[in-house]
Amino acid sequence: MADQHPFAPKFEHAFTITQQLAGAHWVQPSAIGSVRAAVYNGEGTIEGPMLNGKLIPRSGGDYPLVRPNGVIDFDARYVLEADDGAIIYLQSRGFRWGSEEAMAKMARNEPVEQDEYYMRVSTKFDAPAGKHEWMTKHIFVGVAEKTPGGNAIHYFIVR
Repeated sequence: MADQHPFAPKFEHAFTITQQLAGAHWVQPSAIGSVRAAVYNGEGTIEGPMLNGKLIPRSGGDYPLVRPNGVIDFDARYVLEADDGAIIYLQSRGFRWGSEEAMAKMARNEPVEQDEYYMRVSTKFDAPAGKHEWMTKHIFVGVAEKTPGGNAIHYFIVR
């Protein structure tokens, strides 16, 4: 067994954002040959050891590009409210792909096992100075779980 690289990152669970999606608008086909969407965020919660709060409904959303090969290229931006009232901006990029069957199930809002698809995001935050400033100084990786009508993204801080 090979030794772990000395600079290999360590991941620590920071929080999970669970959200419902609040509607979509589609540009299909777009002029570049793919499908573009605007999918607005609905209500949601933030729960974890490092942050708790809620999503501000319709404060933004995801503007994914669905490539001709079926890969969904995410570009999400929305606003969170921590339990202490702090407003935090989220910007996230990532990908979702899977078998044709798994992608069809997700499109129909049917349950899919986590090993049937890949859904990962890289996220950065803009938070006020002070208590939540730590969020602006770290890289976060999210492992997303597709749920009927929404998703749960489990965020890990990269140490």
